[in-house]
Amino acid sequence: MVRRCDPGLDAVSGFREGGFRREDFTEENIEIIAAEAARVGAFTALGRDAREASRRRLLARHAPGAAVWVFGYGSLMWNPAFYCDARRPALVYGYHRRFCLWMTMGRGTPDIPGLMLGLERGGSCRGVALKIAPQHVESETTILWRREMMTGIYEPRWVNVRTEDGRLPAVTFVANHAHPRYSGRLDLEATVRAIALARGRLGLCRDYLRQTVCHLDELGIGDGPMHRLLRRVEAYVSAGTDAPYRQRGGLRD
Repeated sequence: MVRRCDPGLDAVSGFREGGFRREDFTEENIEIIAAEAARVGAFTALGRDAREASRRRLLARHAPGAAVWVFGYGSLMWNPAFYCDARRPALVYGYHRRFCLWMTMGRGTPDIPGLMLGLERGGSCRGVALKIAPQHVESETTILWRREMMTGIYEPRWVNVRTEDGRLPAVTFVANHAHPRYSGRLDLEATVRAIALARGRLGLCRDYLRQTVCHLDELGIGDGPMHRLLRRVEAYVSAGTDAPYRQRGGLRD
């Protein structure tokens, strides 16, 4: 079954109605989000200096004057919120995507957290390589780090990705096992329940999974772990297992 993706998606910029926008990721907005997260007990944000030091360390291995490619395997595939000049289907070996990070804002709350994707060791992962042009590397990687490294839940790394144009070095973000929001190896039922029930200011957690599957379909990736997980989540919801949640009127946003 091929699913229809969000019709508001712009295939190059990744901007869509209701999604992240580039202008969302100003330093002022990050500080507002960090303060709100601290107030509700959602997470502790990385400071600006720590985030910038992380970016500088990784880009020290980048050749000056060259483009930077970014490997997206979750929402970066459809809603990067930074300017990208090109996109390519891409494959990375040595990692696979998994719902392994608790989401306590956005598509979850501290009371009923959702799950989001991280890269874990082993296997392979198909996604999208996004190109940041040389003249935009400084500004757009700053946006990228504000987006992905707000809390330190990821570890930025260079990986080799395979594309139709050959192999490329690319920046990606892997799960940080030392972070308190790393879920460890949840069993399938716990994963299904978390994705099915959670919601937050950005919407339902299960819509994040649905969009991921939709874009894997667009890449020509057939029935796989994410597809099977989505079927389990949809069956959970269809069976009314989330009825007590719906009767309570959902979560506080």
